[in-house]
Amino acid sequence: MTKTVYGPHPVAPLSAAVRAGDFVFLSGQIPFGPDGNLVGGNIETQTRQVLDNIAAALALADATLADVVKTTIWLTDPADFSRFNAVYSTYFPRPFPARSCVASQLMVDASVEIEALAYKPLPA
Repeated sequence: MTKTVYGPHPVAPLSAAVRAGDFVFLSGQIPFGPDGNLVGGNIETQTRQVLDNIAAALALADATLADVVKTTIWLTDPADFSRFNAVYSTYFPRPFPARSCVASQLMVDASVEIEALAYKPLPA
């Protein structure tokens, strides 16, 4: 089995994605915009940015949101769940990935963090 690292972080000891064989593991993504700054706004805006970041990290490993089999979500406010869910449901094709969602304090001043696991077989 080969292991390939994508998007090593310039400061933190992590990578955006790691492919291990046919699986792609994504680090938790938070709403950082393309300029590297945290995107403010409501839960819908932050969720869109996080899911766009996930799509970009998956693309580094030649995968897409359709390849995601499991997500783990952290929300800072449980009251945001239904609004988060409305955005989340528009990003993934059916059948939806398995997922877990908890309310938790995050390490940055954001409302949402999402981690993903994708299954994308390597070309034979």
